[in-house]
Amino acid sequence: MSRPRITPFLLASSLLLGTTAFGGLVTDSNAEEPATSVTIYSSADPAGFDPQRFIGQQRNGGDFNFASQVPGFGVVRQTRSFELRKGLNEVSFTDVAAFLDPTSVGFRDLTDPRTAVLEQAFKFDLVSPSKLLEKYLDEQIEITVTEGDATRTIAGELLSSSQGRLVIKTDTGLEMVDASDARISLGSLPDGFLTKPTLVWMLDAARGGNHEIRSTYQTAGLTWRADYNLILNDDDTAADVTAWVSLLNVSGIEYPNAKLKLVAGDVQKIQPTRRMRGYSIESVPEGAAGKVAGFTESSLFEYHLYTLPRTTTIARNSTQQLTLFPAVSDVEIAKELLYDPTSAMGWNREPYMNPGFVPGGSDKISVYVSFKNDTENGLGIPLPKGRIRAYKQDAADGSLEFVGEDLIDHTPRNEEIRIKLGNAFDVVGERRIVDFKIDKARKTMSETIELEVRNQKDAVQTVVIREHLYRWRNWEMTERNLPFERLDANAIQWKVDVAPEGEKTIRYTVRYTW
Repeated sequence: MSRPRITPFLLASSLLLGTTAFGGLVTDSNAEEPATSVTIYSSADPAGFDPQRFIGQQRNGGDFNFASQVPGFGVVRQTRSFELRKGLNEVSFTDVAAFLDPTSVGFRDLTDPRTAVLEQAFKFDLVSPSKLLEKYLDEQIEITVTEGDATRTIAGELLSSSQGRLVIKTDTGLEMVDASDARISLGSLPDGFLTKPTLVWMLDAARGGNHEIRSTYQTAGLTWRADYNLILNDDDTAADVTAWVSLLNVSGIEYPNAKLKLVAGDVQKIQPTRRMRGYSIESVPEGAAGKVAGFTESSLFEYHLYTLPRTTTIARNSTQQLTLFPAVSDVEIAKELLYDPTSAMGWNREPYMNPGFVPGGSDKISVYVSFKNDTENGLGIPLPKGRIRAYKQDAADGSLEFVGEDLIDHTPRNEEIRIKLGNAFDVVGERRIVDFKIDKARKTMSETIELEVRNQKDAVQTVVIREHLYRWRNWEMTERNLPFERLDANAIQWKVDVAPEGEKTIRYTVRYTW
């Protein structure tokens, strides 16, 4: 439904509140540049988070509760100066988040801790065209409508405003007008409307004078996620690493010159189940990001806190990117080709006796890149979960080309990060069951498997071949043409070098008993 257009000066006007019986309504004396700190918590799934969904809803005036669906929240701390009288004061704390949780509000008088809060109200009945028109029922209004190339002015008493239609009583009768095509002029802003969400406190001050007051509250509509970029070198042995933080703010206000902190970890917060869609930021800087100071990291309970060592403005209704840490060059990496054609299985009361049964692994040979998150590798800081993208330079023109991406979980320092970039094109694998025998009376069966890897590239390729001995928990390797490495109770692997345009075959026989 189209919204009526209201004369602009009305929507931009300020709310002036009069004197009350509590010693006068106190307005913010330092509203332009409040001391603000914002800590943002995120539960965003890096694989399924679309910030533009929320930006669009905010700009289009969608469901007021949409911000509660944002996977995260913020804790906002603001310090402002107020002139208080001794005794009772009503204090208006404006420019707070539209999705503030009133039950989370904290109050502290930094000047005099004896100041007490007697009552608190969160007022968020903000000006909107439909609400203004409701207040002007049975009042005089003036509208201008377009009729062809001309316009006509209609003045009279507003009888109804419903479903985008206005009914106006004029001197000549009733006029019904489509509000979406009308320019509407109203007299003044009715009492009781606010232009900004406002916290109102009734305070009991032990002494008068200027007081520094700090408020703390939680708000919906804020979240963040980490994005990492790897730029691989020519022989895939090292990479340059950059990391970015992507912020989303649809909390209803801007946070100018704010101290920004991010919390990484699985913080429990009671909230409704949400559904997200895919999220992708496709831009990447070509070349090093430079030694721009990023966030500093510290421990917080069982989580990690990332603090920006400078202030920043968190813009309203926007996403923005900040450097998580300066670019790190020549991080040692290892590339691995993995052929894993079967998958691990749980067992029932009997083994899997069907000769043709093979639990689905992958017919493709996967490409992985791994690196150690330690100081020797130029890293060594806890890395928040996020999406990591890999790029490689095209030797022909020097441009960076995308070669794959994956997700990482929260990763402590000194742990390995391993990501899958895709599947090999020129290295292929094939698995065959060449013999199968079973003796149910003696409760034994044997199986002979051939695994063949073929390399169509012009360089030697090292491939890890992994097998899951899935038929039963008790097994014995009776024959093999190459020694293997045992990974766990039912997984084994080989590491083989395959010559250019060559092939390598592994053959083994395993005997199961039950």
